[in-house]
Amino acid sequence: MKISFVLPAIGKMPRGRYIRAWQMEPLAIAQLAALTPNDIEVELLDDRLEDINYDRSTDLVAISVETYTARRAYQIAHHFRRRGKTVVMGGFHATLCPDEVAQHADSVVIGEAEGVWQDVLDDFRAGSLKKKYKKAIRLSDYDIIPRRSIYRGKNYLPITLLEAGRGCKFRCDFCAIHQVFERRHGKRKISTVLRDIRSLKDKKRLLFFVDDNICSNKRHAKELFEALIPLGIRWVGQADITAAYDDELLQLMYKSGCQGVLVGMESLDREVLARMNKSFNAARLTPEQAVRKFHRHGLRLYLTFLFGYGKDSPEQTRRILDFCMRNKIFMAGFNHLTPFPGTTLYETLQKEQRLLFDRWWLHPDYRYGTIPFQTEVDPHQVEQLSQYARRQFYSLKSILYRMTNPTNIRGAQMFFAYLLINFLLRNDQALRMQFPLGDPNDIDPVHTSVQTSSCLS
Repeated sequence: MKISFVLPAIGKMPRGRYIRAWQMEPLAIAQLAALTPNDIEVELLDDRLEDINYDRSTDLVAISVETYTARRAYQIAHHFRRRGKTVVMGGFHATLCPDEVAQHADSVVIGEAEGVWQDVLDDFRAGSLKKKYKKAIRLSDYDIIPRRSIYRGKNYLPITLLEAGRGCKFRCDFCAIHQVFERRHGKRKISTVLRDIRSLKDKKRLLFFVDDNICSNKRHAKELFEALIPLGIRWVGQADITAAYDDELLQLMYKSGCQGVLVGMESLDREVLARMNKSFNAARLTPEQAVRKFHRHGLRLYLTFLFGYGKDSPEQTRRILDFCMRNKIFMAGFNHLTPFPGTTLYETLQKEQRLLFDRWWLHPDYRYGTIPFQTEVDPHQVEQLSQYARRQFYSLKSILYRMTNPTNIRGAQMFFAYLLINFLLRNDQALRMQFPLGDPNDIDPVHTSVQTSSCLS
């Protein structure tokens, strides 16, 4: 028996160009490969890096689906199913929109796949594959070391992905994380995390903890960081701004080898933060004070900002840019708001009839970088403001100026990493605008099945 794991691209551009910053290892697939019995042959087909041969010899095709990749995933599934192959789909979008995904697959895995993967394989072998699989799990019950050999021959970014936990304790209006994990925060055993790291062939590579919020449970986070200190690793991750309230936590992060964290700043406006259900961002410290706390502990910052919640204006955009420049931020993301299915935001916009597309992620006219709903000001102005912020922040003048923050370039490795990352994002920021979802030259997956689906909300 042979399984082909497939990771779809967001879309296909002429001449095959793809966003380099989006080409990271697919950790979830490596974890499922590790759970697959040794008598089953496995392969990874990464649509971002290679052309898929649909006539290949395989028995089961397992496709990981995110909302942005749904259209392309359905195109890929269509071609395999036409050739008589069995397709099973899972991932975030399969959890948020199981009925929609079920129209394009023989079976759908809802939620975390670890608890049902063996059932899927057993049922497939017995010829009794179910239409849907779902089982709540405790992450601490699974001692999985990802099967990273499945990445062999792929040109991924030189960053190793791993996780210590899943989920987040916060309930931000625009975020689907708490919907996907049913408001649970799962923690991997620290002993398993350490064993995972020790199993790596190149321990000097930068490690990326993909946890949605590695500091969601601060007690667990401190225990983890304490355990990481003897390993001498270098890592980055994602955290919320309340980590800045805890000096002991920041100190342990630094000692454990943390090079920097992504923090969702989202806005400098308290009213906008309240609308996002993210008032905690400015509860005890001002944004400036929080940034200084991170920098004081030697931690670099990747701040993200969201446009589209309020009456965005050039003045507000300049205020955000001035903030990032004044504080010499290592990296910054300036993104427009996107309503994902299953979020409070999506439900609100749907009720207010402000969505510009019926299921924007499947619409042939939708492009990455455009706003799929009616904002309080002209949507095109919001798009242009976020693009302007990216261009200014990743201008040559800005990159050179932000180098004068000693935290950003401490050590030879991080000096070169700073230049590499900033110039990579400088080159990518224009390419990602108007990026199509799916392959415009392929079939329209919306019209290849009966349209009776709905997404969870």
